[in-house]
Amino acid sequence: MPTLLTPPPPPSLRTELPDVSFFGRTFEEYTRFFALDAGALRRTAVLDVAAGPSSFTAEAIRQGIDAVAVDPLYSRTTAELSALARTDYRRMFAQMRAKPQLFRLKSFPSFAAAEADRKLAAQRFLADYDNNLRHGRYVRAALPALPFLDQGFSLVLCAHLLFTYADRFDYAWHLAACRELVRVTTGEVRIHPVCGAAGRPYAQLDQLRADLAAAGIRSDIVPVDYEFFRGSNSLLVLRRDRALRRLVAT
Repeated sequence: MPTLLTPPPPPSLRTELPDVSFFGRTFEEYTRFFALDAGALRRTAVLDVAAGPSSFTAEAIRQGIDAVAVDPLYSRTTAELSALARTDYRRMFAQMRAKPQLFRLKSFPSFAAAEADRKLAAQRFLADYDNNLRHGRYVRAALPALPFLDQGFSLVLCAHLLFTYADRFDYAWHLAACRELVRVTTGEVRIHPVCGAAGRPYAQLDQLRADLAAAGIRSDIVPVDYEFFRGSNSLLVLRRDRALRRLVAT
């Protein structure tokens, strides 16, 4: 497991982000919207950022993947997180059913099936989180400052945060968050989706990609065979690019 930095980031960089829903998904759903080959990830280190009650980490460990999850709420008790998940799931699915036009049920036959799958993710997460003092897979932290050494993970994942909540975090935060995600990986960062909850692309995506390129970070928008809410059928892949760094240097 990658080593935590000592000391951890100051409290001002580990805000709990109260406006972000505590909502999670299963390992299987992660493989679809992140276009993952589960077999290829065995014996690699993977970081799930802003993981919430997703069961990716709990399920990944059972498949031989060295997974770690990060969320600003991971200092809370299992009972507190369970209550929060129940509240947020109830609110989120009420909103979904009230605005069905925003959704594309390509991956689930119905909202009921999607709700059952996401609740299963929370159940698996909570069971694993309850043992966190023993295994330490769930780390309290928040972007744009992660308490890990440089290049500590083979792959970094971040779902339903950056562009989903684009109206709540400014451009400087998005740029800093992307650079921080790249800092802690030797390979790729995968961010899903590349649009907000209403299906509109992130308005400053071109500027973000240009500024990342200036920092030596290559970005690619990759289509995925998945779409739950409208427009969520792609991901943003980030990686260090030596050629870009040489170009910037000249």
